[in-house]
Amino acid sequence: MNRSGEADDPRRRLLIQALAAGCFGTGMATTGDALAQLLGGTPGKLPPGRSIYRLSGEVKVDGKPATIETPIGGRSTLETGRGAELVYAVGASAFVLRGDSRVVLETAQPDSTILTGLRLLSGRILSVFAARRPMQLKANTATIGIRGTGVYMEADPEQTYFCTCYGVADIAANADPQSQETVAAQHHDRPLYIVKGEPAGRNIREAPFINHTDQELMLIEALVGRTPPFVFPKSDYTGPRRNY
Repeated sequence: MNRSGEADDPRRRLLIQALAAGCFGTGMATTGDALAQLLGGTPGKLPPGRSIYRLSGEVKVDGKPATIETPIGGRSTLETGRGAELVYAVGASAFVLRGDSRVVLETAQPDSTILTGLRLLSGRILSVFAARRPMQLKANTATIGIRGTGVYMEADPEQTYFCTCYGVADIAANADPQSQETVAAQHHDRPLYIVKGEPAGRNIREAPFINHTDQELMLIEALVGRTPPFVFPKSDYTGPRRNY
């Protein structure tokens, strides 16, 4: 799961440096221009009634093949085949679902688009959520409470990979009540593996930063009309915090 080639995109580095230096200003319009240079198109907030920004490969929503026009509801089950990808938004939350993945979205009310969380049954997902809105994320080995964060998660039968890209996350190992940790991150500061089968209190351990990028976070935040907090203002960004 080496991501060095994927993440070390010179265009991304140049854009982040330019944004940090104030070259583009702080307006959404100029930020959109910068994103267009980086991403090959101008991402923006999805129009009403539209859920999917981009899809490729085999994608199913509630068991049916999806198209760009397929709506995604608050309790949808989403599946992707090998090599597929789904970029989508539901309410104030937006996601990149990788290939070979299956996720169930959760809401308090059946017809609501206000998510209360998700269950990643298998695969990998990058997610951004609105501030001050509590969510619960579930995987095979972990349960994670978040509020207004950007996060990346991978679910395997024996372990969960979790990166708090920014924000605060309360992380707990499902099989070990003594393995709990709260992470407050500004920029991918403490990725973790949550495992099972280790002695009590030792089922959460440090992990490398893998398989997701700042440019993807910028894209999906743009789909819900936001920008990542690590880009602005200038005083908050002093350069990459990891060698990626």
